[in-house]
Amino acid sequence: MSGEEAKVFVITGPSGVGKGTLIKMLRERVPDLALSVSATTRQPREGEEDGVDYHFLTEDQFQERIAAKDFLEFASYSGNHYGTLNSELDRCLAKGRSVVLEIEVQGATQVRAARPDSVQIFIAPPDPAVLRERLTGRGTDSAEAIDKRLKVAEQELGAQDDFDHRVVNDDLEAAANELESIVRSSVGGS
Repeated sequence: MSGEEAKVFVITGPSGVGKGTLIKMLRERVPDLALSVSATTRQPREGEEDGVDYHFLTEDQFQERIAAKDFLEFASYSGNHYGTLNSELDRCLAKGRSVVLEIEVQGATQVRAARPDSVQIFIAPPDPAVLRERLTGRGTDSAEAIDKRLKVAEQELGAQDDFDHRVVNDDLEAAANELESIVRSSVGGS
């Protein structure tokens, strides 16, 4: 990917659709691709590290960063705030590396307005019922939190036509191949 113009890839979709898994596979296949580490006010899950998985901020810290206009995008989701720090994006792009943003649909809309050159990719489930199974199988959320996430997912699925690309995560390997193809063709086929 080096030598080409660095691109911003926005990858979004409902909770439980497999964004994280697909992005991990994509980065193994396209190692030059950087991942922007998002900021959040949610509590770390077991095994997550500050600065690696997320920049974990308090509510006050997050609000201070909003006031300072430090975010490219930010959104509230399931009672927590998430955002992409401009400094994270700048760090990656300054090295000439294309970067992946794993963000919520609400944030993707903000990025589209701020960076119309970004490549917007929506990850969709084969069937909305699959999301409940995946969220339950994670074992990280209460039944109430899962219901909340599924209500949001319903709205998010309605926005998928606003994206440049739509990848259905029915077969993980096929979805990863499609995602890789989109990324490679967007940076000049390298």
